[in-house]
This record gives sequence, structure tokens and C-alpha cells, in this order.
Amino acid sequence: MNIKIIKNENEYKSALARIEELFDIPEGDPREDELELLYMLVEKYESENYKIDLPDPIEAIKFRMEQSGINRKDLAKYIGSVSKVSEVLSRKRPLSLSMIRALHEGLEIPAEILLQKSESKLKTLRYDIKKYPFSEMFKRGYFDRSYKNLNEAKSYAEECMGTLFSVFDRMNFEACYRKSNTASEGQEALKAWQAKALNIISNEELIRYNHENLKPALERIVKLSYFPSGVQLVKEALNKTGIHFVILNHLPKTRLDGACFLSEKGNPVIAMTLRYDRLDNFWFTLFHELGHIFYCDINNKNKLIIDDLEADNSQNQEETRADKFALDSFIPSDIWNKRKNSLTTKNDILNFAEELGISPAVIAGRIRMEESDFTKFTELTGQGKARELFKEFM
Repeated sequence: MNIKIIKNENEYKSALARIEELFDIPEGDPREDELELLYMLVEKYESENYKIDLPDPIEAIKFRMEQSGINRKDLAKYIGSVSKVSEVLSRKRPLSLSMIRALHEGLEIPAEILLQKSESKLKTLRYDIKKYPFSEMFKRGYFDRSYKNLNEAKSYAEECMGTLFSVFDRMNFEACYRKSNTASEGQEALKAWQAKALNIISNEELIRYNHENLKPALERIVKLSYFPSGVQLVKEALNKTGIHFVILNHLPKTRLDGACFLSEKGNPVIAMTLRYDRLDNFWFTLFHELGHIFYCDINNKNKLIIDDLEADNSQNQEETRADKFALDSFIPSDIWNKRKNSLTTKNDILNFAEELGISPAVIAGRIRMEESDFTKFTELTGQGKARELFKEFM
């Protein structure tokens, strides 16, 4: 008996011929071991070279309907509605993961047939859309725009969320909140917001970030505040330094002004929401986030710094340092302390801004913040101008 692994068609046909010769041997024949080995080798060869296609999922559903005596109306509880059932059975609508999950659990149709993948198992539900502001995310274009409406997007919610969060497949992050008493509020929305920001910058090719180049870049960006179009030049200035810049509206319950984190390639990312539509808020938030980068607060790849600038940050060293950095970048403390008491009129502020070569909104905003009087110098803060300047990004 000379039996060996079957490697090609000729050897396969020879093995089949030998099996046919031995097929009718009587029980107890010494050639039984040879026959059994041949069966095993042929089965192995066939499994590797003659894979049987899985049954068609739609035909499998129709078969189970007939077998179980259920109609299209009965099927609606697994697929969503009678109209969706008609679209699925007529192959006008693909099965979603939520439909597959329901059909597998409710009608016991094998997952590998519905998924069309051999030996596949349904993964545990990863994203519960009830925890996310799904409707708002759909409205703001967080998902594939090919979905005709919100209901259709909800039918494919697992696919929507999976695609959005796929950016995290190679990245993990640790959220760092400013307000410890609200650390869990809006956490899912924050994660969705960051995922969208990362998706926005995913195709941007920037130079490698070099921390030594940041300080001179900061001095140039401060001077941009002086010019009416300076806000619009910030993105280009940051990109040239290797820093991504994103404007993305905050989601409900996030109370988010800005954030900084690292991209997949290790470049810093500054993302801002313009939650308050004022130029003074824009410049302060921007330099607050730049302060985190300057002090390397995000060197840990898992670190996400979320900033609600209304929060009490007096107990957080990183945040108080970033606040001071933002203020001193425009007006050093020694100069501010000498001049602030003389800034009592609009003209005083305009003249001081001209002297420093910065936006008067920065000075007006600092006075309002220090005096906790947000009725003063409103006309100088650039109220209603920030979002207009970034409307193409929002």
C-alpha cells in the first residue's frame, strides 16, 4: 500500500479509481485501512479545491418562510416593515446586520448563509444607537450620504457606526474631561465627534510634526489675528507646521469648545466647534489647544483632551497652564498688568490692539472674562463672525 497526500487532479482521479476498486471489499478485509485513508485524503483534497458555494440568503429566507408557514407580514418583525420585506425579497435592498441578526436569532437561519461567509459568526452588537445622537449625526453627514433618509440609515445602523468608528480599529484613546462631575455625560457623542474629525483629516498629507518649529509658528499665528481674513488663514498656517485643523459642530450634551489629540500618523490635531460664535472665543480656544500641544500634554497616543471652556479648571494643572498660555501668547502678563486698568473705552482697546498688532476682540474678550461682565465691549468681540468665516467647513 503506497498512499500519499493528493496534490493534483491526476492523483485525485487515481485515488477515486482505487476507491471504486475497493468499494465492495468484505468486512474484515486487510485493505479496509487503505480504503479509509483514501477517503480521508480525497475529502481533504475536495475541501481545499472544490469548495461548495453557500446557499443564496434570499432563497434561504424564502425556504424557511415556506417551511415555517410564515408570510411577508410575519417576516416584517425581523426586517422592519412589509415594504422592506418586499424590497429584500426582490433583492432591491441588501440585508443589514440588524436584519441578519434578527433572522438568525428568530428563524434560526445559519449566520454563515446570511453573511455569505463560510464558518462566520455574528459579532456581538458593538454600538447601541440609543446611546448616540444618531438622528443628529445623520443630519450632519456623519454617515454615507447614499442613505435616502433617517429611517433607511437606522436600518443599517450597525454598518453606519462601524464605518464611522473604523478609524479607531488601529487607535485607542483615553478621554480627559475638564469637568469631573460630568465625566460620563455625552461620552458616546464625544467619541462619535472625534471619529468624525479623524475621518475628515484622514486624507490630509501633512509634513511630519517637529515640536521645535512650533514656537516661531505660534508667533506668526498670533499676528494673523490682526487681519480680517486671519481666521481663515489659520488652517494653512497650522498645516504647514504639521498640525491638522478641523472645524466641526459639537453634538448635543457634549458642551465642547475644542479638543486636541493625535492622528493615526502621530500628527497633532486641533478640532474646534465654534460653540460660541465670537472671534475672541475662537482665538482663545485655538491657543488653549495649542498650549496643550506646546506643553506636550498629548504625547501619549491614547490621550484625548476635551475642553469645555466654561468649566472650572482651577484644580487641573494642565488646563490652567493652557489657559495662561493662551492669554500670554497674545499679551504677556507683565504688559497686561501694566495696561489693563487704562483700557476703559472702545478707543483704548482699539489703540492697544493696533500697538500690539493683534485683534481687538482678544483684548475685549480678556477684559470681559476677568471682570466677569459679558455685557461690555460686545461690539469688539466679533460676535456672529466666526462661523461665517468658516461656513465652507461647517
